[in-house]
Amino acid sequence: MTFVRTRLALDALLPGALLQVTLHGSEPLRNVRRSAESLGHKILSQHESGDGTAILLIRKAGP
Repeated sequence: MTFVRTRLALDALLPGALLQVTLHGSEPLRNVRRSAESLGHKILSQHESGDGTAILLIRKAGP
């Protein structure tokens, strides 16, 4: 479900735009990262905190 929300947000952006996603837990992090990369989007950064929260910065793929 987490990637579905991320995908909808990415679909609403122009190519090259940035999306910051906050994730809670290791499974959503793995799933969103893997799925975004498989669709051609680029993960620019990943920051994890000690409380299990991670922030991904994703650049939407071009046309």
